[in-house]
Amino acid sequence: MRIVTATAVILILAAGAAPATAAGSGPSGTDGLWRTDGYGTVLALGHGVYQEYQTTAVSCLKGDTARQTGPGTYTADGTTLTVRLGRDHDHARLSADSSVGHRQLLRIAALPDKCTRPTPKDPRTAFDVFWQSFEENYPFFAAKGIDWHAVRDRYRPLIHKDTTRSRLFDVFSRMVAPLHDAHVAVQDGDRVFAQGRPGTEIPTEQLDARAKKFIVERDLAKAPYRRDFAAGRVTYADLPGNGPGYLRVSGFGGYTTADHGSYAANLAELDKALDTVLTTERTRRLPGLIIDLRINGGGSDALGIHLAERLTGRPYIAYAKRARNDPADPTRHTRPEPVPVVPAHAPRYTGPVAVLTGGSTVSAGETFTQALMDRPGRTIRIGQPTQGVFSDVMSRKLPNGMTAWLPNEEFLTHTGHTFDGTGIPPQITEPVFTSEEFVHNRDSAFDRAVNLLRF
Repeated sequence: MRIVTATAVILILAAGAAPATAAGSGPSGTDGLWRTDGYGTVLALGHGVYQEYQTTAVSCLKGDTARQTGPGTYTADGTTLTVRLGRDHDHARLSADSSVGHRQLLRIAALPDKCTRPTPKDPRTAFDVFWQSFEENYPFFAAKGIDWHAVRDRYRPLIHKDTTRSRLFDVFSRMVAPLHDAHVAVQDGDRVFAQGRPGTEIPTEQLDARAKKFIVERDLAKAPYRRDFAAGRVTYADLPGNGPGYLRVSGFGGYTTADHGSYAANLAELDKALDTVLTTERTRRLPGLIIDLRINGGGSDALGIHLAERLTGRPYIAYAKRARNDPADPTRHTRPEPVPVVPAHAPRYTGPVAVLTGGSTVSAGETFTQALMDRPGRTIRIGQPTQGVFSDVMSRKLPNGMTAWLPNEEFLTHTGHTFDGTGIPPQITEPVFTSEEFVHNRDSAFDRAVNLLRF
């Protein structure tokens, strides 16, 4: 189970652990074989190892591996996975500390037959596994007007036993290019194809640095208090003249390298920042709070919920999460799971909030934006629509060693709406970091937020 978001979509999580055996310790615990509801995955738990098998109608390939660190808990690359039995021994729930929601598990007696024999590594088989992975899991073909079967019919005849890796990579890239989905990527070693929604810019370190320099010099030059936190990914400033507070978050992760950048270490860094910023005195006196997500590359949805819990005095539902779970029917999903926001046991700011967004607000930056839509109290969105990708990202290994990345989940509003593809629209539209804004030293979204919150 990998929890990967837009700016991390081209990274590989190293497994590094020994493979699990199919045998388990029986129905008395979580050891054994489990099939997930949705996600195209079978898990083998036993002998202290978590082994994932990625399945389609035409393939079964080993996926992530994790080491057991406690009863029902496993850890790999900073993420802690927890498996808890349900009311009977044939059902369980899987969660990751950096994600929100759970995956439902059903105990099975044996591995699927495809998992007991090698999958051929020839180009045609790699093509079939690639196409089938999207066919069984991708939820948005209809919304994007893509006939995925026609795509197969067009490109499969081009692939044969002598097709080179470079040629195959190019074909895969052309197949998914029309999706314009920042949570879709093709990877072969250092070579990666990925793109965002047309007219938007995927956040990079260079873009983030340019925007931050502009904001500091133009918007925060006279701030009586300004401080960076979390390796510079979080900035807070008190604006002059008894103005609102300003909180810039450029990502929900990457705050520290401690403990291999684990969720727990990132959470500790976020809490250090929030405990410093959201003091009892400040939360009482601020007339408003600007939260700047215009350059936000995503990360952990759970960190976004954690921040939302410092911005409310009453519990509410952020959104509901569901996954596609029928390989043959893209309209069928798991039961939507509500994700709550519970007021934190710490000083909280419950006054007016202005959220600044744009096309470079991606993934967890968007789920956090969505989590504030039903926030009790006055909340206003200013800027441009977000990127339009919300799901955790599935990493699907191909038999030739390449990797495909794709989403399979939806984050729903209380009315059952999803913003995938279009992004979350602002309530007040303003330009965001355009060439004209830079040239004329303007920050229209920031200025509108200050004017709205000052009184």
